[in-house]
Amino acid sequence: MYQMAKLSRGDILKLAQLAQLELTDGEIDKFQKELSEILGYVEQLQNVNVEGLQPTYQVTGLKNVTRKDEIIDYGVSQAELLKNVPTLENKQIKVRRVL
Repeated sequence: MYQMAKLSRGDILKLAQLAQLELTDGEIDKFQKELSEILGYVEQLQNVNVEGLQPTYQVTGLKNVTRKDEIIDYGVSQAELLKNVPTLENKQIKVRRVL
């Protein structure tokens, strides 16, 4: 078993204040116990010898599939595409403000 870090009631109240939570006495006791156990487990993990181990970045074996960016000429110029647009500004389609 691992050494359990002990959070005080004041620690829990401070965390609740930072998270803008209102806790009952029962919730304070519950979170004091649970968060102390979590911190104890983290302390246990910090003592694990990981020297010589490679980091695991991805476990599924999947790889990103990418393609080269290629310009495809569809035979239509920018001017032809924009000729039916109701309002242009600096060669861009101008729309009404949404927000």
